[in-house]
Amino acid sequence: MKKLLTTAALGATLLTAVPALAGDKGVVIYNPKKAPIASAVEVPAGKTLVFLSGKLSQDIVDPKAPKDSPASLGNTEMQTLGTLKVIEAELKSMGLGMKDVVKMTVFLAGDPAMGGKLDFGGMMKSYTKFFGTPEQPNVPARSTVQVAALAGPQFLVEIEVMAVRP
Repeated sequence: MKKLLTTAALGATLLTAVPALAGDKGVVIYNPKKAPIASAVEVPAGKTLVFLSGKLSQDIVDPKAPKDSPASLGNTEMQTLGTLKVIEAELKSMGLGMKDVVKMTVFLAGDPAMGGKLDFGGMMKSYTKFFGTPEQPNVPARSTVQVAALAGPQFLVEIEVMAVRP
């Protein structure tokens, strides 16, 4: 049996929405459970959205490993960290920051070192260093999907984001 939200419950849920971004952008994050991902993000009309194409880690963690092996770039946790650093730098070059990210899609390839399984926990370890921290409390709406492969066999993580210009 599906539960339907009563008007009172819906109102209580909506009241837990908090301003998402610093300043007066009017962006609202709906995060009633205080999770590391927003259940929804509302961007008011007239705001500029910036879409970043999918990014990959550029950090070589093991220069002795074959260039086309995941070992060269590290596991999912390390590649997520490297990828988020690439995103952070690109946003900075445009006058934006991680606090401005409102939507994220994470593509994860199965890690051969884990029998081809998705390492969601490894991704989250690096993700939570950038979002929902005391220094940067904003969290985007996010989807995470496992894919068969990415642009090369060495890649385990690709991330695309959408940000709002202040």
